[in-house]
Amino acid sequence: MFLTKDILSPIQLKRLTDHQYCYTGRTLLDPIVQPFWNWLVLKLPLWLAPNLMTIGGLFINIFTSLILICYSPDGTQEAPRWAFLFCAVGLFIYQTLDACDGKQARRTGSSSPLGELFDHGCDSLSTIFVALSVCIAVQLGTYPSWMFFQCFIAMSLFYIAHWQVYVSGILKFGRFDVTEAQYVVMFIHLITAVCGQSIWSIRIPSVYIEMKLVPIFAGIVAASFAFYSNFTSIFTGGAGKNGSTVAGTSILSPFTPLALAVVPAFIIYQKSTVNIYEHHPCLYILAFAMVASKITNKLVVAHMTKSEIDYLDSVFVGPGMLFLNQYFDTFINEYVVLWLCMVYSTANLLHYCTIVCLQICNHMHIRLFVITPHIVAGDFSRDSAVSAPLLQNISNDASSETSDILSNVPSSASYQHSFLEEVISHNADKLDDEIL
Repeated sequence: MFLTKDILSPIQLKRLTDHQYCYTGRTLLDPIVQPFWNWLVLKLPLWLAPNLMTIGGLFINIFTSLILICYSPDGTQEAPRWAFLFCAVGLFIYQTLDACDGKQARRTGSSSPLGELFDHGCDSLSTIFVALSVCIAVQLGTYPSWMFFQCFIAMSLFYIAHWQVYVSGILKFGRFDVTEAQYVVMFIHLITAVCGQSIWSIRIPSVYIEMKLVPIFAGIVAASFAFYSNFTSIFTGGAGKNGSTVAGTSILSPFTPLALAVVPAFIIYQKSTVNIYEHHPCLYILAFAMVASKITNKLVVAHMTKSEIDYLDSVFVGPGMLFLNQYFDTFINEYVVLWLCMVYSTANLLHYCTIVCLQICNHMHIRLFVITPHIVAGDFSRDSAVSAPLLQNISNDASSETSDILSNVPSSASYQHSFLEEVISHNADKLDDEIL
């Protein structure tokens, strides 16, 4: 349950080292935000590790979201307006750092497959905190079923996007994707900070529905298109033999872990005699979010190592506590068991991520949060042109975060040359100052 030995086998580590990131598609905001990210990365110190950027942004996003959760743990109470401004700023910082980490990795010649895994792991946690913060902003706790639906759709959609990658081997972006969704969330927080939460309780004339349901319905429409796109890709056939997954397994194999996370959450919610979810929705959702994050991380690892997915996992013990307690007529107070589930699932997730990251670092002889930049002055010459510009071809946050997988050799000169030639094309006059 809490193993201290290695989790990945030598074969998995070898496949991870050989993993090549592949994506397709371009989102609506890419042409707008990419120049800003390209400019910003030049302002970062060369000693700053890409993974440190990612986890730093995640901590900021979680911290600002937890402020809202503390003020409104049931999604119905009023929170101070400054908290929503903080949440918008925190999400903006997370998105920016998340998008620039891959660029920083190429800039410093510190790219490795660990970057993709680490980045998606952080995103799996960020997703639920972003979803919860929106629910609190519009006071969706007054409609607990909608809040449950909204948050679990967000978790499931993130998992299914990686299910699609596990099948096809290609991360596919739609025109409206993560970056666009994050800007919508920032906009909602800013409106709430200016006008207060009461604005979302105003009923729209003619249709007689509250404003808070508008972003929810819009999210459902966007999620429907994403679900359709992902499942179309999944059922079209995989990259493996006879249309199987990249690991040669059934394209339906990732369904079981998702079902084991979502179905018990719904059953426990419906069967609770003390309405445990309605009274503590944020805690309930976070407890199951840790479970969803764990299985998503394992799916990403399975894709990168071309390995079979484990259907059962020790993290399911957390929800099992709640399920068994209900089966025995709530022998223990459900609120206490919910906290036990939350603590256990979080510890289980962090333990798994720690062991896997340390194992990969040892195998590749790298450090997780410390880098040694491989920058040579002669590499900044205009004569060392490389034909394919990297910066503009990297898509939104998920692709930027994983773009450091373009090579498996940390000190490869090709990273430095490609990045620097792109920088020169954007900012030739300032380049020497940035290096000095």
